[in-house]
Amino acid sequence: MIYASDFRKGNTFEINGEPHIILDFQHVKPGKGAAFVRTKYKNILTGATREEAFNPNDKFPKAHIETKQMQYLYTDGELYYFMDQESFEQVPLMADQVEDAMLYIRENDNATIKFYKGNAFSVEPPNFVNLKVIETEPGVKGDTATNVTKAATVETGAVIQVPIFIEEGEVIQIDTRSGEYLSRSK
Repeated sequence: MIYASDFRKGNTFEINGEPHIILDFQHVKPGKGAAFVRTKYKNILTGATREEAFNPNDKFPKAHIETKQMQYLYTDGELYYFMDQESFEQVPLMADQVEDAMLYIRENDNATIKFYKGNAFSVEPPNFVNLKVIETEPGVKGDTATNVTKAATVETGAVIQVPIFIEEGEVIQIDTRSGEYLSRSK
């Protein structure tokens, strides 16, 4: 059990049998009346966010989220298949569960899969990935103004803003949390 007074950013708890994660919290002690905990939290399964004030003595069951490193195998058009590298068990996931992560994951790449009560609900790519640029406009010679960027499509289909000196065939490093170009890969 977790008390509302112990809420911290990133903690997980259950309300009405559904798991939630705390996005923001504030302990409030008004001059008049009882103290309370103003909390912004997100339903892990549906993605819905909500703000609510709790009494610091309110108790909630802790939501146990399991994470596993799994290898992306392939897609059959509808489902994306990931394999547990220890048990070799394959887990099929729907497109809406993996859509954002697949912009940065190639076949045979590893990803972090989050489970709640044995059901996968989230896929996260590594924080940094190296991907090959397959399409971009050529840079204009002499255009040396600072911070000039152009769109580049990488091998997974993601479109990233890159500096003008990046050419097709180069491998670049991308921060998957923001979708930003970091550097050329060595």
